[in-house]
Amino acid sequence: MKSIASRSKADPAGQPQLATSHSSLYVDPSFSAALITWQKQHGRHGLPWQQSHEAYRVWLSEIMLQQTQVTAVIPYYKRFLETFPTVFDLAAAPAGQVMEHWAGLGYYTRARNLHHCAKQVVDNYQGKFPADPALLQELPGIGRSTAAAITAFSYGTVAAILDGNVKRVFARVFGIDGYPGTKPVEANMWLRAQALLPALDIGAYTQGLMDLGATVCTRSNPKCTLCPFQTRCVAYTQGRTAELPVRKPKKAQKEKQAIMLLVQDGAEVLLERRPPTGIWGGLLSLPELAGMQEYSGEDDAFSVDAQMATVRERASRFGDIASIQTLPVFAHVFTHFKLHILPVHVQLKKRHLQVAEGELGWHPLSEAMQLGLPAPIKTLLSNLGTQSQLPFTD
Repeated sequence: MKSIASRSKADPAGQPQLATSHSSLYVDPSFSAALITWQKQHGRHGLPWQQSHEAYRVWLSEIMLQQTQVTAVIPYYKRFLETFPTVFDLAAAPAGQVMEHWAGLGYYTRARNLHHCAKQVVDNYQGKFPADPALLQELPGIGRSTAAAITAFSYGTVAAILDGNVKRVFARVFGIDGYPGTKPVEANMWLRAQALLPALDIGAYTQGLMDLGATVCTRSNPKCTLCPFQTRCVAYTQGRTAELPVRKPKKAQKEKQAIMLLVQDGAEVLLERRPPTGIWGGLLSLPELAGMQEYSGEDDAFSVDAQMATVRERASRFGDIASIQTLPVFAHVFTHFKLHILPVHVQLKKRHLQVAEGELGWHPLSEAMQLGLPAPIKTLLSNLGTQSQLPFTD
């Protein structure tokens, strides 16, 4: 079994990779022993990615599970492996195909990094993921905690993880105050995470931390009676499970708005490949009118009245217009802002033979659900024809 417990090098973010003398305060072999015993008896053992220690499969699951529930990941994970069974297959795939397989899973930067990472593993490591977490951290989309998880499950490397679930467990069990996203609190948790590492059974220990946070020590309504640390948990004994971990201070959510053109010619719809970066990067979507703007604050004031001439001019590039109708405004929430979308349904009576703009193309509406579309756009197209409409006709 390998260990990086003595590494003294700092990681790219400037956080210490190594437990300093202060971490000795947190050494407690009884913690890892209790967790390993609990995981073997009560933890999760039947997840698809637990059936193999192959680094490619472990890496794929860890990236997909970042900020995403297990139940949502499972069908995507299986579909990815069917299409890209090896890292060589993924590296050789067109970017559009990778994005289409990711569509609906969210946080699309992960998909772009996933593809770039596969290429680097093939080019730099002949398709074999390195067992050293420090080398894994140099690859796109792999942070310190993810690198530790990959190597622990794949190679038995002794390295500490510290994802959201682990932070919650630590904050409650050890009574850690302060928002875990701040550098001092997070640095303290890293020291504790390193000090608590077991010498053996690193896979069961790492999985146990994940399982405990995901199934017992949940954000709301934790199942404290099932927790192996109930009697020693500071949050439980002090009645502070609702307070810990301390939540992130709330900021006013930014809101934006966009007008999107749903241009239809018979049974086909016009879609545009979005730029590789930004929201929904690399996915097919509806063409936007003049990009996103700051939200006005009232859906009633968010209309195309003042921009109808621009809508008609843009739509006329694709053919002769039969009708223009606005559909109800709907909202989609991203991590950092809320987007209000006003779809404008344009029916053509005669389509131009070619679409002049390079990223645009016609697609059968019946096949739209199988394309790499953002979830709200896919829902909009699936509901086409059933929504309340306000007509603007020629």
